[in-house]
Amino acid sequence: MAGSQWELPPELCCRPMAFVALTGLDVVYNAVHRAIWDAFCANRRADRVPISFKVLPGDHEYPKCRTKRTSYEWYIPKGILKTGWMNKHLNLVPALVVLFYELDWDDPQWKEKQSECATKVEIDLVASERAAALCNACDLSGKSLFVLPHTDHLVGYIIRLENAFYEHAQTYYYTEIRRVKSHKEFLNKTTHQLLFVRHQFKIAFFSELKQDTQNALKYYRTAYSLVHELRAHETNMLEIKTMAGFINYKICRLCFQHNTPLDAIAQFRKHIDLCKKKIGSAELAFEHAAWMSKQFQSFGELFDEAIKLGLTAIQTQNPGFYYQQAACYSQDRKTLAQQLCQVMISVTNQNPPFSSGGLDFYGQRPWRQGHQSIDPPDAEKEKTGIVALQIKERDVPHSELIIALLSNAVAQFKKYKCPRMKSHLMVQMGEEYYHAKDYTKALKLLDYVMCDYRTERWWGLLTAIVSTALRCAYLMASVRDYMIYCMELLGRASTLKEEQKLRIEKNLIKVLKNEVPEAEPECDPASVTAARALWNDRMALAGSNEFTIEVQDYIPFIQCKAKFQSPSFHVDQPIQLQVFLRADCPHPVSFNKLSVSLSNQEYNQWCVVESVGQESMSLLPGKTKCYNFSFVAKTEDVGKKIEMTGIELMLGSDGGGRCVFVGWRGAGGDAASTHEALLASRSSRRCGRAVEARQELDWDSLSIQPSTMIISRVPKISVQLSHQPPALNNEMYCISLTIQSQEGGVARDVKLTAGLKPGQDANLGQTTHVTLDCSKVCDDTAPALLPDVPLGDLNPGQQLERCVYVKCVSTGPRVFLFHVAYSIDTSVEGRQIVCKCHKDETVTIETVVPFEVSVKFVSTKFEPLERVAVDIPFLLMTDILSSSPWPLLLASSSLQLLTMTTNTAQLQSQLQEVVLQTDECASECFCLRCPPLTNSSTTVATGQYLISWRSPLIQTAVALPHVILESVPLYIHADLPSFGRVRESLSVRYHIENRTALVQEVEMAVEPSDAFMFSGLKQVRLRILPGSEQQMLYNYYPLMAGYQTLPQLNISLPRCLTTNTHTLRRFLPQRIFVKPQGRQLDDASIAAA
Repeated sequence: MAGSQWELPPELCCRPMAFVALTGLDVVYNAVHRAIWDAFCANRRADRVPISFKVLPGDHEYPKCRTKRTSYEWYIPKGILKTGWMNKHLNLVPALVVLFYELDWDDPQWKEKQSECATKVEIDLVASERAAALCNACDLSGKSLFVLPHTDHLVGYIIRLENAFYEHAQTYYYTEIRRVKSHKEFLNKTTHQLLFVRHQFKIAFFSELKQDTQNALKYYRTAYSLVHELRAHETNMLEIKTMAGFINYKICRLCFQHNTPLDAIAQFRKHIDLCKKKIGSAELAFEHAAWMSKQFQSFGELFDEAIKLGLTAIQTQNPGFYYQQAACYSQDRKTLAQQLCQVMISVTNQNPPFSSGGLDFYGQRPWRQGHQSIDPPDAEKEKTGIVALQIKERDVPHSELIIALLSNAVAQFKKYKCPRMKSHLMVQMGEEYYHAKDYTKALKLLDYVMCDYRTERWWGLLTAIVSTALRCAYLMASVRDYMIYCMELLGRASTLKEEQKLRIEKNLIKVLKNEVPEAEPECDPASVTAARALWNDRMALAGSNEFTIEVQDYIPFIQCKAKFQSPSFHVDQPIQLQVFLRADCPHPVSFNKLSVSLSNQEYNQWCVVESVGQESMSLLPGKTKCYNFSFVAKTEDVGKKIEMTGIELMLGSDGGGRCVFVGWRGAGGDAASTHEALLASRSSRRCGRAVEARQELDWDSLSIQPSTMIISRVPKISVQLSHQPPALNNEMYCISLTIQSQEGGVARDVKLTAGLKPGQDANLGQTTHVTLDCSKVCDDTAPALLPDVPLGDLNPGQQLERCVYVKCVSTGPRVFLFHVAYSIDTSVEGRQIVCKCHKDETVTIETVVPFEVSVKFVSTKFEPLERVAVDIPFLLMTDILSSSPWPLLLASSSLQLLTMTTNTAQLQSQLQEVVLQTDECASECFCLRCPPLTNSSTTVATGQYLISWRSPLIQTAVALPHVILESVPLYIHADLPSFGRVRESLSVRYHIENRTALVQEVEMAVEPSDAFMFSGLKQVRLRILPGSEQQMLYNYYPLMAGYQTLPQLNISLPRCLTTNTHTLRRFLPQRIFVKPQGRQLDDASIAAA
């Protein structure tokens, strides 16, 4: 049989499309014909009809039609489906032959051309006119003649032409289906069972060519049922399985195409259940495994193709499972081939088991083609053929097939995020590479997946994988890998027996002595011989006897943990660290050197221990050994972290053998240490103090401390702060600082850093100022932090006092830092060093406002003003409310006016030397006037109110509110006494001023009042020149005592309609206090008294 017999034929796997042959086109030498051909076949879009075009020469000889059978009475079929039938209808027998004939309507030989064309049958023409005459001459209907002009719209004409071709092809395949169906009435189920399957398959295939996939699926299902109804025996089992596999492939493909993946999966499972026990000849059982493998592989490819076209798969149902199962059957095939194909019989040239030609029917044996009986026709030939197949199977590269399938499965499981399945299959791939003697790839794959099994703690699986990797390393003579896997198989994660570990340890010692190790068990003898030669070559290479092996990611046979004894050390203390080692192998382990690498390499010289003379250091199995190291830190490393960057253990010796440096990154530990430490912590919590009672070190309870911090020496000084909170805004707040030395020696270069603690809000740094000078208030140039203020030296017991003054411009809490630094001489383990010490004290101070100022504008009658009239006096009232917790001294106050002027000759503060207690209020009043402005602004700034308080004087500026101005055309004010008396005349003089540039007419009327009689003009009309003043005098005669309302003066300006009486009347007094009439004592009264 052919080596590729299990591959599905390409004509089965392709999409069947109608085959149309084009003749009469010279696509090589004729550019027009080439353009027509390119329009047919190049860049076909998905919306064009599915047609397979082929250009054939005009004299091409098509397959001849055989004589149709009229009766099946004595016909015995020789097989189910001929091997060339599908290819014949896909590529040889066209559904339609299209003849292209080029005509020129103006050709003088038109008649001869027309006669030549008329000899053709069923033609399609490239022409432009005279169509009717041509159709009559060729005896064609109008539907069979097509005009194809060569223009810019050629593709559009081609598409119309294609649609016509497609209709003709549909008609042809429909006719073929009817022809095949017509044979059914001549068949019987006794001798024509194969024909029933064949005809159903042909109908289904023609339906696919016709693009009727629903009917095709129906007929394929019928064919599949019929093929399993065939009587199966050993001689035809392969043919039945082959045809069942073909039909199943078609059904599954169409189900995926119809977007019914569950139907495809159900069909495939049914197919496997029906066929998995149809093994056939026991001597060729490997063929059944190969066929099963191909079934799973083909379905996986169909599934994957459907996913690429938009189908959604899930973790539990994806193509990877089918590729994996295909690999499993390929492994079964390999095992069966190794069992069955051990014969060494050669096939003689006189009796070749295979004919030189191919098979006539799918699934038949070459030496008995067309034979359908139960017993083989020639037993000797049958035996020879089976032996030939077994010999051929021995040459099949089984491992390559298995690896390819496993690789496909790994890709799928990686895509659908199934890490454990991926790792499992990669292990199988590594083992197959090992069996294929490709040890480099095997080791690479196995080493990749070991990390996953170490992380998930599958110790049994890890041991098996490492054992295979060890065999690969031995057969490759890879010294480094061999030592790594020996170390891991001797470690605590290995599940090997004691005698196996002893053997591996002896081999490791031999490698360290530069000797050839013993061969690993289960290795191929031929490979062992080649490996020993490689090992002997390695022994001769003296320059490659030093190895550095990082075991952090493995689980080696030596465990290492290291820690600093404290998370931090003062610079005047020796730094101490411990390294714990433990061996897990059966025998003691000797080593010659242990070293610890630190982040500051200058300390590395103090962290090394070496063997003395010929005596090496050793580790006993299962016992923990501790090595202590100590060194003194440098003063420049204060504030820095010292980390362990690595630990190195030297196995072997420099003289004569191999030297291996086993290294751990950081402070030791390996791939299993983290989980073991977690279990140990849980166990210690459950056991409680019982763990503490153990004298021997518990390895699992040892923790790793990979770094330590060098901190400054503990200062022996006291820093005390004294102050009286809270601080007032803008005041010079005093903080007293007292420093006292408790050192045994002189504290030199004492420096003070005082001020706002860094790291707070940036705005606080701009509103906080610190100084040591209290004689004046510091300005905005003063810093928020005073750095490194020298204070000199401080003797033992000496006390130093300083005052720091803080000015806070804004309110809120602030954290102030007082940092005192100094240097002092000390000794550590006999070494004199200069230590820099410092003491920090912080204090939080709340800043509050000393007082609150409220400002308001009122008229001269103390009425609130919303608007201020231009050039008319008004009052500015200020109220100062103390919020200080202690008495507040107000030194003075003043106004800084911008646009206003005072109505008095000189402003004097009314708050000089006033002391306010908490919540007391002081008020002040100023009479102001707003002169006429040159601009037209209606809102003007008033200025600032300056308050000086405390000693030294602190000046606080309060911005006065803006005022809204208004202009009045007429200003009226009155001169009247402060009080009146009942029945005594009261003189009132009204002053009327014209503030405009126009002559104003004024109409005045005095309203009568019950409380007064008056004399004067009750109603008058005046004219007042611009800038002039008119006076009106009235005598009021009070009639009642008490606060009385004066007679109202109604004023109107006919020329200023916007100004009403109420606007002008607000400048006039409304009421006056009238005293009661006094008694006059006469002489008679006095005498009577």
